[in-house]
Amino acid sequence: MRTIDMQTWSRRDHFELFNTFGYPHFGMCANVDLTKFYPAVKQHGYSLTIAMVYVITRVANAIPEFRYRIREEQVIEHEIVNSGFTFLTEEDTFRFCLADYSEDFSAFAANASKSIAFAKENPLAKQAPPDNVLYMTAIPWVSFTGFLHPMRLQPEDSIPRFVWGKIFEEGHLLKMPLGVQGHHALIDGIHIGKFYAELQNYLNQPDVVLGEL
Repeated sequence: MRTIDMQTWSRRDHFELFNTFGYPHFGMCANVDLTKFYPAVKQHGYSLTIAMVYVITRVANAIPEFRYRIREEQVIEHEIVNSGFTFLTEEDTFRFCLADYSEDFSAFAANASKSIAFAKENPLAKQAPPDNVLYMTAIPWVSFTGFLHPMRLQPEDSIPRFVWGKIFEEGHLLKMPLGVQGHHALIDGIHIGKFYAELQNYLNQPDVVLGEL
């Protein structure tokens, strides 16, 4: 972890502007192409949730702005951010789950599965996790076109959030809505654009992302 030098940071003016907003968060939703990724995931018996959590975490870690966090009046950059995601229980409620990131998909999937098993036996944590995470959730019943995440405004929450929805067919393609939300003092549209571009690049190469299939 390192502290950003606010005196020389190129985003200093943007930070000072948007950090005065009562609601400085923005987001967008776009459809991603799962035509190659989804069959590969299912063919090998992987969980789509774990696969999506992995690829989102991998892409976000490659873009520094998704690793920035606000702590009081300072901005810090984490070397690595991990995965925080929800999963559905049999009672139609959900649980939060934390999984440490590993670039190796098999190692990450094993760790995420253990974390899910642990979370099933434990209630929702009353304390917020550290800020070196990404928040993710799935709404697999709706192919939505917009989404707004709940969040605390005091103290300032600068953790990026991701959500994906129901897969649908568009011609011969399989597509899925994916939403990205971030704090505008740290993230601009160009960074979210880079995220979508790199994510799609990974989704087009499941053998590279998930290992030899």
